[in-house]
Amino acid sequence: MNSITVALVGNPNVGKSTVFNALTGADQHVGNWPGKTVEKRSGVLRPPELIGVNGAFSTDTTITLVDLPGAYSLSAFSMEEEITRDFLVEERPHLVVNVVDAANLERNLYLTAQILETGVPLILVLNMLDQAAARGVKIDAARLSRLLCDTPVIELVARRGQGIDALRQRIFAAVTSHERSLA
Repeated sequence: MNSITVALVGNPNVGKSTVFNALTGADQHVGNWPGKTVEKRSGVLRPPELIGVNGAFSTDTTITLVDLPGAYSLSAFSMEEEITRDFLVEERPHLVVNVVDAANLERNLYLTAQILETGVPLILVLNMLDQAAARGVKIDAARLSRLLCDTPVIELVARRGQGIDALRQRIFAAVTSHERSLA
């Protein structure tokens, strides 16, 4: 059986847990990082749960979504940041889903830039678009994608479930692409 790991990363309070719950539903597990007091969560996405299968995805593949602790940086100034950095560098997930607060984009993009430097494939999730709009913040997602080396950008209001299906499809597409590169 093949196993694909997808890391869910973001600053604290960007709605990462809401995205995690929407993507994993009831199939989630909570535990502690070995030797640490910081909690980790993981959940399994199986092919039938994904949208747009089109017969290209191996049914022998399990996709595990790992919700990493909130971090502002990979420079590891806190235990949470150390765990997140170590997971990305040492575990080398197949894909990183970086959730950012669309209303505070500049502050969140520092972590995004560091993730890009790791070379791990990345999907950027602009969450809380409703709050950004209420503050008059407008983001050109296509331009942002180009500026971030053509990183896919998905727009969400996770607490309302808006954009979750598009994120599922994008994760599926990235995982399918990864499977083809292994063949």
